[in-house]
Amino acid sequence: MLELKNIERYYQNGALKSYVLRYVNAHIAEGEFVSIMGPSGSGKSTLLHIIGMLDEPTAGEYWFLDEPVHKFNERRRTELYQQYIGFVFQAYHLIDDLTVYENLETPLMYKKVPSPERKSRIADILDRFNMVAKKDLFPNQLSGGQQQLVGIARALIGNPKLILADEPTGNLQSQQAKEIMDIFKKLNEEDGVTIIQVTHSDVNARYGNRILHLMDGRVESEEVVKQGVTG
Repeated sequence: MLELKNIERYYQNGALKSYVLRYVNAHIAEGEFVSIMGPSGSGKSTLLHIIGMLDEPTAGEYWFLDEPVHKFNERRRTELYQQYIGFVFQAYHLIDDLTVYENLETPLMYKKVPSPERKSRIADILDRFNMVAKKDLFPNQLSGGQQQLVGIARALIGNPKLILADEPTGNLQSQQAKEIMDIFKKLNEEDGVTIIQVTHSDVNARYGNRILHLMDGRVESEEVVKQGVTG
């Protein structure tokens, strides 16, 4: 599905280069569930944002569905993002003055989905996440777990090929975190959605089939996860 070749991200300050990512190489196949782990400052979120086309590398090649993302302008990257990618943020990133229903509708409007289909998709996903009763509430009327569920539902509503999740359970209690990780596992195993998550949690990381360990902006090691460890 995607390939990173010698990806670098650095900031130039005079003659000095401050590296966030250095010579990152990775291949993610369609249908995989990959976790990215590493200490704070290792470049995890920057790497995820580059994969999600919200940031661009300073050097290297990024191929997505055989297309050279590193050669595209911002408009073309945005089109690819909207067509294929759903992003789940740790801080939810819901629009405060829109209801749950309107937050879910917004990405469909960007994609110019016709109104009848928008209504059908929103009804389906509200039912799937047991949120029908919450559709007219605003984000500040929801718990943290409920807001994250809306964030995940919003990422899914466009039927993305790839879900990117940046510390998706970082603000949640353990039971809520388990429920959300179980949703990701089900999406991956039953719907075939490719998932890449950044996490500090070893338990969450093992929901995936592979773990990339980052250190100082480099992929230090890669680990294949034995299935069944999450129960």
